[in-house]
Amino acid sequence: MAAFSLQTSSSSSIARLGSQTRFSGADLGPDPKSIGFPSHPRSSLVLPLKLPNSKSRSRAVVMAVAVSGNDQTQITEVDISLSPRVNSVKPSKTVAITDQATALVQAGVPVIRLAAGEPDFDTPSVIAEAGINAIREGYTRYTPNAGTLELRQAICHKLKEENGISYTPDQIVVSNGAKQSIVQAVLAVCSPGDEVIIPAPFWVSYPEMARLADATPVILPTSISDNFLLDPKLLESKLTEKSRLLILCSPSNPTGSVYPKKLLQEIAQIVARHPRLLVISDEIYEHIIYTPATHTSFASLPGMWERTLTVNGFSKAFAMTGWRLGYLASPKHFVAACGKIQSQFTSGASSISQKAGVAALGLGYAGGEAVSIMVKAFRERRDFLVKSFGELSGVKISEPKGAFYLFIDVSSYYGTEAEGFGKIENSESLCRYLLDKGQVALVPGDAFGDDTCIRISYAASLTTLQAAVERIKKALVTLK
Repeated sequence: MAAFSLQTSSSSSIARLGSQTRFSGADLGPDPKSIGFPSHPRSSLVLPLKLPNSKSRSRAVVMAVAVSGNDQTQITEVDISLSPRVNSVKPSKTVAITDQATALVQAGVPVIRLAAGEPDFDTPSVIAEAGINAIREGYTRYTPNAGTLELRQAICHKLKEENGISYTPDQIVVSNGAKQSIVQAVLAVCSPGDEVIIPAPFWVSYPEMARLADATPVILPTSISDNFLLDPKLLESKLTEKSRLLILCSPSNPTGSVYPKKLLQEIAQIVARHPRLLVISDEIYEHIIYTPATHTSFASLPGMWERTLTVNGFSKAFAMTGWRLGYLASPKHFVAACGKIQSQFTSGASSISQKAGVAALGLGYAGGEAVSIMVKAFRERRDFLVKSFGELSGVKISEPKGAFYLFIDVSSYYGTEAEGFGKIENSESLCRYLLDKGQVALVPGDAFGDDTCIRISYAASLTTLQAAVERIKKALVTLK
């Protein structure tokens, strides 16, 4: 059969020989290799090709091959390259590990899943009934973009009574989860080249949100010996004219640390000396807190209301992760900017979820008895894990003061050889080992900016946690 060639933008040639289509060309690399695949009516191959007149940038191209009945072949080129902004963003490791563990369970592997940040409790019945009634009563249409007035008024009341900060409904925007509230805030206030200050360990999405806004994440390390709390002196030394946002999360994911009011006041004094610096205060875990620790809203501190974007929601405290409901409270011009993004992005949150949110805020101060029962269970689980891992040599622990995570230093196990597995080099390989040998899914600390640690979610029953600890201990003892 006679061969033919087609010149593409990369000057590569494509030849149909026998039952295979082969691609070769100088732009595929210094030593290009032939790539073959079976011929069928429609086939495609992704090739990295250089753009014309470009020394460094490349694009992904699909070569689509169509063979007609009379053996005539047509070849078209489609550019499927992605934007640099998207390529700069890393996928969420917590989501990836949770999905992997779920797939293993579905395949019949008895994996204990302690990776996801999701309460194991059902949504309180009063809240669920409010959502059901909304459906039955036909409350299933679009709401105002910023959220229903009823819900925004309830949020204002909650913030005044529980947090000591005053807002009006036009200073609230309700979104499809607190994650959306945060990313919209970052997009609204950051310009290309701005710096976003993020204490580590951090929630996995903060740096990626900064990159989506073409801003630069600046990571400030903390120490387990300091309960993973930001050192104000370090903060001050890292601030520049490019510093635009400081993101604080208290209680913290992944460490469970709670910022004392005195430390927040020191940070506020530093922030006040930098006119461009704003603060996102992520307070999604505020009700999951263990006495004597107390929660302080950053916006309640002197001079901080004007420059703080407070984010909260319903997923964690009210066990409403699937309802997707969060909110942002801030000065009106920031809220208007976030609302503008949301109006062109998702529009308002679910009408049904918003009715449920009103019911949640009606449960009483800090969620009333329904939330206090869950917090009591979380505390019992925390105490069990702290005691259990405290018995293991080489494990360092900072006792969580809130949230439902334990972030333990396991770096003493790095460098050891695991029989049938290989060398434990870092937090990721240790988590892979624990998943492989112990069948427990955890999240490596490098996802949160601290490779010495791993994160254990205790949003699971005490019985499940007891079984998980037994497996983890058995696997770690083998290493030692």
